[in-house]
Amino acid sequence: MQTRSDPATQPAEFDSKNFLKQLTERPGVYRMFDEGGNVLYVGKARNLKNRVSSYFRKTGLAPKTEALVGKIASIEVTITGSETEALLLEQNLIKSLRPPYNILLRDDKSYPYIYLSSHSDYPSLTFRRGRTKKGGGTWFGPFPSSGAVKESLNVLQKVFRIRSCSESYFKNRTRPCLQYQINRCTAPCVEYISPEDYREDIRHASMFLEGKNPDIIQDLMNAMEAASKSLDFEKAAAYRDQINHLRHVQEQQSVDGEGGDADVIAIAQDAGIVCIVVIIVRGGRVLGTKDYFPRYSIEQTEGELLSAFLGQYYFGGNTRREIPRDVLVPVDVDGQELLAEALTKAANRETRIRGNVRGERRRWLELAMTNAHQTLLTHLASKETVYRRLLALRDTLELSETPSRMECFDISHSHGENTVASCVVFDENGPLKSDYRLYNIEGVTGGDDYAAMRQV
Repeated sequence: MQTRSDPATQPAEFDSKNFLKQLTERPGVYRMFDEGGNVLYVGKARNLKNRVSSYFRKTGLAPKTEALVGKIASIEVTITGSETEALLLEQNLIKSLRPPYNILLRDDKSYPYIYLSSHSDYPSLTFRRGRTKKGGGTWFGPFPSSGAVKESLNVLQKVFRIRSCSESYFKNRTRPCLQYQINRCTAPCVEYISPEDYREDIRHASMFLEGKNPDIIQDLMNAMEAASKSLDFEKAAAYRDQINHLRHVQEQQSVDGEGGDADVIAIAQDAGIVCIVVIIVRGGRVLGTKDYFPRYSIEQTEGELLSAFLGQYYFGGNTRREIPRDVLVPVDVDGQELLAEALTKAANRETRIRGNVRGERRRWLELAMTNAHQTLLTHLASKETVYRRLLALRDTLELSETPSRMECFDISHSHGENTVASCVVFDENGPLKSDYRLYNIEGVTGGDDYAAMRQV
């Protein structure tokens, strides 16, 4: 069921009184539109009438909320069967409509993974962005950042010496490459290691990525003892080095004695900017951290901001994120029970959103808060630096106004062929990578950069 005021007969000021009279008290989602029919804001409500009415009270509205209300020309509502359905619909609409007054996260088109290839004897472990079904193989992830993937691959190469080269490079080798010389690969390309021993290294590497460090260490200790008994001391020393590496990694990455899965989330805000830090822990290991600077246009409390962020983070992306058993937060989150219910339903097991934690988890949450504040300070300082540079550019070029957007184009080619043009963009905040572009140039004489520039 949908109810919408008619924009064609709408007076200059939205007639909220008549609209609210016939509005239902059931749960659902509401969408606010301007005079041009553009969506301004999408929200969910347990009671649509009470929630929408709160925007039209005479006092107590924040200035940014007043600005939103002043632009409303029509409101559309969709009734849902439950609050959980309203939450999921809200996030789908925010993702598709991207309203200017909602909190919006940068849309991660693809997340980083570690890919174990399907090679029958000597599979490789490589960095991949975006999971596909082509080629078979096994995928580990998604990881929170490319840095987390590279760090894990670095450990795997040091400890298990798994190859990371492409299939074409692997097939055409006649002698070991530099990776073998620096002791980061066992040179399976020239069969310096048997398929059986290599598969054992792959098994241990997979266990490492699944957070089973204690099991790997026990396996390696048994292998070390067996090698010692057979007087193969060189092999026993290699196992010993692997065990020491793994114990060192375990000490660095341990969250608490019991392990466990958790997303640790912290928030900091200042000068109109919000920073949210997510620390991802799986099987007692830290997989990495990710910083977010969501755009928001309505003044909100930290609990409201985290509520909007969690909905976007777990339900609003192109790839459904892995949902842990615990989501640790520094403050009470608006609609916390509803979010926990939705996460539990999506994960098919209980998921808790908790702020009142003790011991090591409490210290971890405090560390996340420290990271959030420090990251925000660094971000603000960076913006300040960019602004000073823009002022200097304005003075140098004797411009009447400070530049708000700059686009830089460059032409490149290979000996006059395969001409391409690139564009990088800067705004008041620095590089605007979402607007970077790459163009193929066609129908232009090779090497004629002026004609290529004119085309792009």
